Amino acid sequence: MTANKKNKRRWILTNQLGSSLKEIRKQQKLSQKEVANGICAQSMLSAIETGKYMPNARLLLALCDRLAISLDEISLNSNFTISASQKFNKTLSKLCNEHKYVGLKTFLLDPVTIDNVQTAVEVQAYYYYLSVTNFQVDADLRFTEQNLKLSLSNDEKGTMQSTLTRLGLASLGLIQAKKGLSTSDTTLVIKAMTNIEQANYVENLNIIFYLVALTNYELKNIQGALKWVTKGIAYITGHNSHYMLANLYRLVAQIAKENEQADQQLEAQQRSNFLKNLFNEKINENF
Repeated sequence: MTANKKNKRRWILTNQLGSSLKEIRKQQKLSQKEVANGICAQSMLSAIETGKYMPNARLLLALCDRLAISLDEISLNSNFTISASQKFNKTLSKLCNEHKYVGLKTFLLDPVTIDNVQTAVEVQAYYYYLSVTNFQVDADLRFTEQNLKLSLSNDEKGTMQSTLTRLGLASLGLIQAKKGLSTSDTTLVIKAMTNIEQANYVENLNIIFYLVALTNYELKNIQGALKWVTKGIAYITGHNSHYMLANLYRLVAQIAKENEQADQQLEAQQRSNFLKNLFNEKINENF
């Protein structure tokens, strides 16, 4: 990776982190002086909020403690934004996190919501979420595919491959696999996975390994599915994460069940159930 690309990624991470801290501070009606008192200089907090300085772990934890928030609240691996208005983004996050897809569809199709979707990145996220509602609410592969293509068409050219673009590609690959189009196992999967190990890590990248494994499963490529499950587990645990592990083990259990491998099925299902209960992860049972 070139120095320019590294610097660009660092700037994006620092800028988004600072914006999140600033927004939470303002919501609590606190001044920079009040938050910084006893932790760091006010000028340093200002630099963090404007994306000019990346705090170390100790400083970041101290600021989070002062603001009474968890790191999850400023995480970059949550839902994508569809508007400059945090009101709309919070509504979207709430509906997504609670898996209220009917409500999400109604919200997305509301003319007021549409009017607040402005930039290319916001439009890309908007159509991605609309495709999710098509799949979850209507079970409509045609409109799901159509909206995923619209999402990908709004990917800003010349930028590094974003997590959202990777998700769109992997999701489209899965939808085409469900339609029996074997080309999804090559072109879209390759694009989604290209240089993923070098990408700035966020937990949403875990989903892509699952989608690619599920795509192979849909195409009856069981060895391919298990290969991506193994890669996914290594990738996720290598980043000290647990997100999507329960779903990966659930897929292994399903494959073992279909191959009448009772011992492997039981072991994988037990691991999936343990992780599901421990981390309250929603499991896909739609095989």
